Amino acid sequence: MSMHDDVSQILIDSPSLQARIRQLGAQISADYPPDSRPLLVCILKGAYMFLSDLTKEVTIPHKVDFMATSAYGGGLDSRGVVRLVLDLETNIRGRHVLLVEDIVDHGATINYLLRLLSTRNPASLRVCTLLNKPARREFDVPLDYIGFEIPDHFVIGYGLDIDEMYRNLPYIGVPTSELIERLIGHQGGIDGDDKPG
Repeated sequence: MSMHDDVSQILIDSPSLQARIRQLGAQISADYPPDSRPLLVCILKGAYMFLSDLTKEVTIPHKVDFMATSAYGGGLDSRGVVRLVLDLETNIRGRHVLLVEDIVDHGATINYLLRLLSTRNPASLRVCTLLNKPARREFDVPLDYIGFEIPDHFVIGYGLDIDEMYRNLPYIGVPTSELIERLIGHQGGIDGDDKPG
């Protein structure tokens, strides 16, 4: 049995992902002055594939760094307390910072990171998310670059996981109800995927 059999629907196929990422890279390259040397901050773990492809499409000099958070909630509900697990190595005072996220759902993680990083006095602080799920938004967060707006589905693939698996799918898909029940049904159900990882 293939892991593709655990996907009930492909929301965004691989060619569509790559085409949109090329557009985002071009837009980011045009928006930042060539001498600004922005810092692209990957929010781990979910955004690693997105950043890997996005950085190849940004044509101005830039640097990369990483952050990771953890959230306490029931099941996959990430609306609890967000805490920092991995901090930046880079001093961002006076730097142009672009947060690169896989998905913004409730908005708790991005809200936390924007508040945290704004205290470090960057020259600018923007957000680029591959996926935006506004139906579940609880925090009013600014999103400067959006790859795709998606309906209220739990999604996997292209870096997004279910129980730390299926990140390696080359597309964004909806898991089957059988997979959900098998892996995390015992955790109290699915309630969002704006979670660390």
